[in-house]
Amino acid sequence: MERESLEMHVVFVGAGPANLSGALHLARLVAEHNEAVASEKREGKSLGEIQIAVIEKGSSVGAHILSGAVMDPRGLAELMPDFIEQGAPLESPVKEDHFLYLTGKRAIRSPITPPPLKNHGYYIVSLNRLTAWLGEKCEQAGVNIFPEFPGAEMLYDRQDRVVGVRTGDKGIDKDGKPKPNFEPGVDLMAKVTVLGEGVRGSLTKKLIQRLGLDEGCEPQVYSLGVKELWELPDERYPTGRVTHTLGFPSDQWTYGGGWIYGMQNRVLNIGYVTGLDYRDPLIDPHAEFQRFKTHPFVAKLLAGGKLIRYGAKAIAAGGLHAMPRLYADGALIVGDSGGFLNAARLKGIHSAIKSGMLAAETIFEALLAEDFSAEKLQSYERRVQDSWITTELRPYRNFHAGFRHGRWLGMANAGLQYITGGRAWGIFDRDHQEAGHEAMQKLSVYGYRGDNAAQRYRDLRFDGTLTFNKVTDVYHAAVAHDEDQPAHLHVLDTNVCATRCAEEYGNPCQRFCPAAVYEMVGNADDHRRLQINFSNCVHCKTCDIMDPYQIINWVTPEGGGGPDYKGM
Repeated sequence: MERESLEMHVVFVGAGPANLSGALHLARLVAEHNEAVASEKREGKSLGEIQIAVIEKGSSVGAHILSGAVMDPRGLAELMPDFIEQGAPLESPVKEDHFLYLTGKRAIRSPITPPPLKNHGYYIVSLNRLTAWLGEKCEQAGVNIFPEFPGAEMLYDRQDRVVGVRTGDKGIDKDGKPKPNFEPGVDLMAKVTVLGEGVRGSLTKKLIQRLGLDEGCEPQVYSLGVKELWELPDERYPTGRVTHTLGFPSDQWTYGGGWIYGMQNRVLNIGYVTGLDYRDPLIDPHAEFQRFKTHPFVAKLLAGGKLIRYGAKAIAAGGLHAMPRLYADGALIVGDSGGFLNAARLKGIHSAIKSGMLAAETIFEALLAEDFSAEKLQSYERRVQDSWITTELRPYRNFHAGFRHGRWLGMANAGLQYITGGRAWGIFDRDHQEAGHEAMQKLSVYGYRGDNAAQRYRDLRFDGTLTFNKVTDVYHAAVAHDEDQPAHLHVLDTNVCATRCAEEYGNPCQRFCPAAVYEMVGNADDHRRLQINFSNCVHCKTCDIMDPYQIINWVTPEGGGGPDYKGM
């Protein structure tokens, strides 16, 4: 197949805050250098016109961007000191902090907010809007942004050096045959390719596996955040109030917690995080969130309100011990793709922005030296290590480990680390050495018989007013995929689904997916089979992460498909 090939200097894969900040910072560095050389304020030669491209699988910049989100402004302030004057779309400064422990019926407010969750000086934001705004700034700086262009394949030379990225084909039918509107993907050739695809990026995963970039690292561990926006009928929850919760509905062996943020115009940002290293195979993160809303404190807060948006996204929570090597010949990894989130603080936007800026500074030096080797790009990792990113992450490097031993030991571990600067001993120290999916126990361990999720959620009802089933929530995510295209969720051996997985785990894909993508169909007496409703997919990556047999591979669908997270 003949493909068009475009020569770029730098290609950023994914239009998230890390890559957009990196592209903007790089464009400015190049422009400042060229101007300084032209005015003879700096020695050297001009770099000339540097072609910088950002490709994005969503229909627009920000369409696939989802977060809580309370933003520490430190990264944005370094990128753009006058971000407020420039019109950054901030919902509100944080005005109040609350931390609640939920029992089955009560909400117990802690007299002390845990230090990592103190948000004075931070901002509640819609990350979707903030990212779209950063995209506009990039375009003003001359960066080429291409929405609806997913990065489908990394391009390598014979020495395994990254030389660019191939975008996905368009106009392929469900049988893999070209349709009348067929357009082959484009080969974007680049000196440096920057991967900022978010959590569990499909190209990042392949690059790490191919080049062994995770050698000596612990497996990354993940959580899943499920979120809704509600419109309230009155001012019962003020703009700028931030509440975090612990306890109900999670059991003590499952990492989890909720958030409630007050946005403008009586909009409530509410969600629940479930650790994707849970033990009980019948756990359903979407159902955990729906149960969270039935707590008397939350239900009263939402009474009379209206659901307006829904979304779900995986979170990389492993911290420093799980971060891969961030560079290779011709490639860098930034943001959530590199695991820069601080799980204890529930914040990663600021460090994603900073990682993009550090990548830009590294690329700028490489352009001056005309050297894009791993040896040259290694300075990116040194910059990260010398920056406040590592200073911030180091005290929480063992944060997630203790929760593998239950909620109370996890909290004790978190407190111990705060006192010791991140040091921990014995059962807490670097203890999450297995991937999260390996923690899932078989049905027999819990005494479950067959695939019966009602055994855990028998009291949960979807009333369509407070609680919603997955299909209804997916509608509120504005998900759109052309159904006449190949499924982007590849199950490598479906026979496992109908046999071993059904018997051992009760087909947990039906539960851990927050969008009703996976469904076992057929009568119990007949041969059951897996049906993949890929058009429901919200691109959260949970299936790729949590499948106990690791036979689900998430690849990019046709560009422009997926959720549209307006205002999320």
